[in-house]
Amino acid sequence: MFKEKIISFFITALFSFTCLAQQKTKVQIVTRESIFDQAPYEACHASTLVQLNDGKVMAAWFGGKHEGSNDVAIWIATKDHDQWTTPVKIATGATNTNLPIACWNPVLFKATNGTLFLHYKVGPNPREWWAEYKTSTNDGKTWSVAKKLPSGFLGPIKNKPVQLKNGTILYPSSTESLDEKTWKIHIEKSDGQAKNWKKIEINCDTFGVIQPSILTYPKGKLQLLCRSRQNVIVESWSEDNGETWSKLKATILPNPNSGSDAVTLTDGRQLLIYNPLTSGKNWWEGRSILKLAISSDGENWQDIYTLEKHDKGEYSYPAIIQDKKGNIHLSYTSERKRITYAEIRLVRSP
Repeated sequence: MFKEKIISFFITALFSFTCLAQQKTKVQIVTRESIFDQAPYEACHASTLVQLNDGKVMAAWFGGKHEGSNDVAIWIATKDHDQWTTPVKIATGATNTNLPIACWNPVLFKATNGTLFLHYKVGPNPREWWAEYKTSTNDGKTWSVAKKLPSGFLGPIKNKPVQLKNGTILYPSSTESLDEKTWKIHIEKSDGQAKNWKKIEINCDTFGVIQPSILTYPKGKLQLLCRSRQNVIVESWSEDNGETWSKLKATILPNPNSGSDAVTLTDGRQLLIYNPLTSGKNWWEGRSILKLAISSDGENWQDIYTLEKHDKGEYSYPAIIQDKKGNIHLSYTSERKRITYAEIRLVRSP
């Protein structure tokens, strides 16, 4: 009798899993809009999103004359009652002699203790930049002064950290060599107060990779998805909460040397936003199409929605999060002139 119950349980579980796998995932657009219509800068890029305690969504990005110019600063806005607030300059860069210098790649992150972090980079280029951050204990109403991370640490390079059940924060990070020949990813970790930093190296002999995203699985299993120069999204896996990582391996996903982002959903599936093309002669080629893909195991991916499809142009550097109600929020650069935002729902259908 006991054996029959076990067999029945596994048959039921297998049937449920099979039915789930056969269901298609459809995307419903709740809203889609530009975060701002007019801005006091010529170009913008590299947006990031976070949900606040009251359910509102905050976005940040960098804006200035052009990427790398000394006037580039970090800007933020919050969606309040279906409208975005006017963008506010929240961080600027300065050298040791107080001369202005560019800011780069903001990353918003809410720790489980309620502290809101704004990580960003300051410097002349990605090979020589350094990491600074600000914190807020009132959901961005006020911010601390800018602080630098400990020497040798960069924090999250483009995509959001994840916080483990034990409170440890893992930051997806990477470096670019001065001669521009070597790209390497690594993981940085800290406690929930952004203290006690440690770096975890990853073998990058087989691919040139930067800007990883972290995906989580049961029993301490983690996955990194990385931008590469080899026209493919590259992955690495950990079985011990990020302490050690596997050799880099190509996924089935194309990548035109462009940033992507991914999030682990509350139902355990993984959702990726990316440019599904290969690179061209110029750096912006391959960024004219932007799609969503979903996976239950991180290895087999299915495109489920096309956000942008053009013959040319740049729709890139996305960010993606899931809110407490289960809806998805995403943002991305549109032609370096706007930051496009969308809220979506995922619906399963037979």
